[in-house]
Order: sequence, then structure tokens, then C-alpha cells
Amino acid sequence: MIRVGNCSGFYGDRASAMREMLDGGDLDVLTGDYLAELTMLILGRDRMKDPTRGYAKTYLRQLEECLGTALDKGVTLVSNAGGLAPARLADEIRSLADRLGLTVSVAHVEGDDLHDRAEELGLGSPLTANAYLGAFGVAACLDAGAQVVVTGRVTDASVVVAPAISRFGWTRDHLDELAGAVVAGHIIECGTQATGGNYSFFGEIEDLRRPGFPLAEIRSDGSSVITKHENTGGAVTVGTVTAQLMYEITGPRYLGPDVTARLDTVRVSQDGPDRVLVTGTRGEAPPPTLKVSRNTLGGFRNEMTFVLTGLDIEAKADLVRTQMTEALTPPPRDVDWTLARTDHPDADTEEAASAVLRVVVRDADPQRVGRVFSAAAVELALASYPGFCVTTPPGQGSPYGVFEAGFVDQAVPRHVAVLADGTRVDIAPPTVTTAVEADPSDAPAGRPPAEPTRTLPLGTVAAARSGDKGGNANVGVWVRGDAAWAWLRSTLTTELVTTLLPETAGLRVHRYEFPHLRAVNIVVDGILGEGVASGARFDPQAKGLGEWLRSRHVPIPESVLAESGLA
Repeated sequence: MIRVGNCSGFYGDRASAMREMLDGGDLDVLTGDYLAELTMLILGRDRMKDPTRGYAKTYLRQLEECLGTALDKGVTLVSNAGGLAPARLADEIRSLADRLGLTVSVAHVEGDDLHDRAEELGLGSPLTANAYLGAFGVAACLDAGAQVVVTGRVTDASVVVAPAISRFGWTRDHLDELAGAVVAGHIIECGTQATGGNYSFFGEIEDLRRPGFPLAEIRSDGSSVITKHENTGGAVTVGTVTAQLMYEITGPRYLGPDVTARLDTVRVSQDGPDRVLVTGTRGEAPPPTLKVSRNTLGGFRNEMTFVLTGLDIEAKADLVRTQMTEALTPPPRDVDWTLARTDHPDADTEEAASAVLRVVVRDADPQRVGRVFSAAAVELALASYPGFCVTTPPGQGSPYGVFEAGFVDQAVPRHVAVLADGTRVDIAPPTVTTAVEADPSDAPAGRPPAEPTRTLPLGTVAAARSGDKGGNANVGVWVRGDAAWAWLRSTLTTELVTTLLPETAGLRVHRYEFPHLRAVNIVVDGILGEGVASGARFDPQAKGLGEWLRSRHVPIPESVLAESGLA
């Protein structure tokens, strides 16, 4: 067994987590994930300002406090904090160690950065272009004795899979074992989301003030136990683990550079307090291509927010729209209006009596979304609806990015493990791959039971977790009993989702079942437009989409309510 912890789920996560994980209990390896899709854009803009930048600076600050502790305890550190400059970060870590009087073996993995070859590879002219590499480069560094390994754009799970490869001697033929480790990595990669963070049934967790970070005890057969250090907040339950399993996925096949993990084979069971056993994962040969994270500058954006108070909210909003439309001639390329009816009738506070009207504009020309736009809004101050108020001052537009996925052959990246002594080890791509087409949507199974029902929020019996993948969003919905599962899989159709979530109307909705998890995954194409950096949607990363779905009222059979103790 190898004990692998996590101390970061995104660039900006809890700064003290590395210290907490090192001091809180035994670990063999401590990993960190810093590279969301948006983060690559942020690092790309950092690199434009300063060619020596492009890595997660917070990782260095964490190491300044914790590197000595990690070395004393024999804990290996693996992270993708290298971002666009893993070699540079490796050098900075060596310099830090010298300043601290420490001796440390630092290695890095490179080859994911395809920016200089993007046009010849048919990837256009992006700001960043990075292939999602696998775990074998990191494993080669660990095999050579590295105590710290930093990478660029590897898959989120790879920093967890690699230590298991190195410990157990897995090869590319160990598909089931690799797939099991990928699932363990997927569960802990987002930090405290596996220990109760963002959990639908959060009220059931005794202490969620400061949930502990997760760790995976990975075994040589690929199975694992997800847990956390003792005396830390949060909880590790079948529910919290299922929540993370359903996060940012599509169908039953979870494609990766080293293996395709079959999520529909995963089984989870409680293995004691704050311990969840994950077994049964089957693996298939990986696809012949690698996903490429591409970020381009999409143009410029700006926004203004109007507060509408009291009576005649809709009429006030219509007036502002008309006035702004006439003022913006020619109009920006994209103009998106959102009216949030947060007002309440006969409210006892002014804020409770108010609604919010937001307008977001985007254009390739910064002038069209700059002062011309924001000044037009401010100039209405004495000439528009009664109680006129804006919450944002006039200002220039700002550049925004667009995320798009590309694909290249597995052999295209020059995947290299750069060992501590400078030796460069080429990492060959897999020799056996399997072309995988998109999984077809599942049809609902069976019919809802013919029995009395009560109309209640879906979340009365179902949990959900949602997230973003570029312009698409997923909502994983699951239940905890067999009667509830029979009802959910027969009831939660794509048609019902469109009815419950009117914002999905006209968009393509996919549906996939995960029977072992009693879960249905919904994928909505295009609901997030061009992605989080450009989005005008109220919830640009779809983090609340699942909770919106849970809040919608549906007829729930009495037998399902009884199973949940709600009869």
C-alpha cells in the first residue's frame, strides 16, 4: 500500500494545507493540483508579462515553510505547479533549498507545451497549448530517487497515479491497476470536495468548518481506501466520495493518456469511520490521441450592474435595456442581459426589495466595450428609472480568454523526465491504444412506480454535483437507496431536465447511468458559451447548476420517501 495525500485542488486553495497534511499523520507522497483550465490562461498572461513566470507561485511559498518537514519525514512531493514553466520552477525550488540549507533531489517533467508547434499541428495560434500528459514521466523521476517532482500539464490524476506506478512496478499493461489509481486520483484531486466540501447533504456532517484534505491508500491491485487524517474536520463517506466521482465527467469511459477507466465498474463501500473502499475498477487501453488545452484571447469584455428596487421591476429593466441599446451604436458584438429577481414583495429591508440587472458586453475592439459602454450606463443616472443605482464604476474593458480542447496523436508531445542530475529520459507513448467514440446517451430504464406521490424538491432525496468542461457543464445526480434509484433512473430523463432547467432549452443534453453508484450524469453542451473566462452567465463554472436542479419540485413516490425516512 502507498499512502498518497493531496494539499491543493486549485491555484488559490488553502495555503496552510501542505503544513496540515505533513503534520497531521503518516504519508508517503503529498500531491497538489494547481492547473484548472482557467489557470492555464492566467499563467499564460503571466508569461506574456514576464517570460520567467508561468508557474504557481503559491507552491514556492508553501515549500518555504514545509520543504524541511517533508524531507525530515521522508514524504515525496509531486505537483503540477510547474504550469507553463516546470523547469523554471524546479530551479526555483533548488534555489530555495540552498537558501534554507537543505539538500533535495528535484526533478521535473516537460513536453506538454505545444505552443511553439501549435500552427503546424493544426491547433491555431493560441496563447497556450498544452497536451495532457500521463503519469509515466513522473514515475521515471520517482524511480530515480527524486524527492520533489514538478510537472506542467499532466492530467489531474497523474500526480497520484505516478507514485503507485513507481511503488508497484506497474507497466502500461496493468490497465485495471492503472484505472483504479486514476479513480483514486480523481477522487482526491479536488481536495476537500472529497471530505464534505460542496456536498449536497452538508447538514449531515458534524463539523464542516475546516474539512481536512483527503488521502488515498492505494493498493497493488489498484483498489484504494479514501480517508483523511484523524482529528480533522469534514467526513469521508460513500456520499462524499460519490460526489467527487461524479464531478466533471461525461459518460462511463473516463479517457486518459495511460488508460481509459470504466467509471461504470467502480464500487464504493464504507470501510469504517472516514474510510471508503473503492474497488472493481476496470481499465481499457487509452485512446490514440491526447487532449490539448488551448487558450486564446477571445477579445475584450466589460459589465455593469443595475439595482432595481421596489415596484415595476420588469418595466424598469425594459427601460434600461432600451436606453442602453440606443446609446450603444454600433453595438458590441455580444450583449447579454440577466435580470435576477432577488426582490421580495412588501420587504422589510431595501436590499430584500431589490432585483439585480446585469449586462455583459464582449467585442474584439476594446473601444466598443470600454468607456463608451460604461459611461453610457452612468449617464443614465438622472434620466432613467426611479431609484437608479449601479454597483460598478465606469471603466475600461478587460481581455478575456477562450478555452478550447484540441487533440494530437500520443506520439506528438516530446514527453521527457528530467532527472535531478540533468539526465533526460524520453517517455515513449503507449503502443496499444483503442479508438473510443463518444458514449451514446442512455435511455431511461423502466417506469416510475404507480403509487401516491408528494411534490417536493428533487434534493429531498437526491444529491448532486456539477461543474464545467470548457463550454459544457455536467450534473451528476445520485440517491442512496434501491427504491430511490429505480425511481430516479426511470424519471430523470433529458426531457425532464430541460423542463426543470429552462436555461438548457435548445441545447444538446446527454444522459448516462452509473448503476453501482445509483447515479445519473447529465451533460449539457454549450451552456457555458466559450468557457469561464468569457462567460456572461450568472454561474460561469456551473458549480451551482446541480443545486438548482435539486431545488426544483417533482412528484416523489411515497415508497422513496419512506426509504429515506421521510414518510
